Amino acid sequence: MKNYWIQYKPFLLFLVKFIFSYLVLTIAYQYYLNQFDIKNNEVDDFTKLVASQVEQVLIFFNCDAHIELHTTEPSYKFFYNGKFISRIIEGCNALSVIILFISFVIAFSGKIKNTIYFIVAGSFIIHILNITRIALLMVAFYNFPEANFILHDILFPLVIYGTVFILWIIWVNKFSFYAKEPAK
Repeated sequence: MKNYWIQYKPFLLFLVKFIFSYLVLTIAYQYYLNQFDIKNNEVDDFTKLVASQVEQVLIFFNCDAHIELHTTEPSYKFFYNGKFISRIIEGCNALSVIILFISFVIAFSGKIKNTIYFIVAGSFIIHILNITRIALLMVAFYNFPEANFILHDILFPLVIYGTVFILWIIWVNKFSFYAKEPAK
């Protein structure tokens, strides 16, 4: 048994750190969400921020876009050129993706300074990508309504999770203790 522990120690440590950090962050996120009354259609502040930033990005590009608080569910209604296009819900804020990203980075240890910088930079990249993703989806939903499923459920998840995967590869190969020559 001891030989198995020694042989699989790196994998087991990775697994324990990943599960622990994922559980801690998920519980913290759930605690945050529980502060909002979804029975009264209250939307969490981060989802409000995301919806507002998507609206501002499209307005910046001279698009006729605005959001309204949904009256019958905890979400924002998104309007483009005066037409209701879609809802922005808690799941659209990408915090669950960021939690997954952070958990992986923590699980593949690196120097604390590099870890913190990479988590902050990676989370920012994911957030900006998510805002861009939602803005592009709203324009695409308006112009190509028949492609909603492919765009929302296939193409854009592939882009965001693909980006997270690339960030993980960069982390493991350049900054983690598993990299051949950790960055200074």
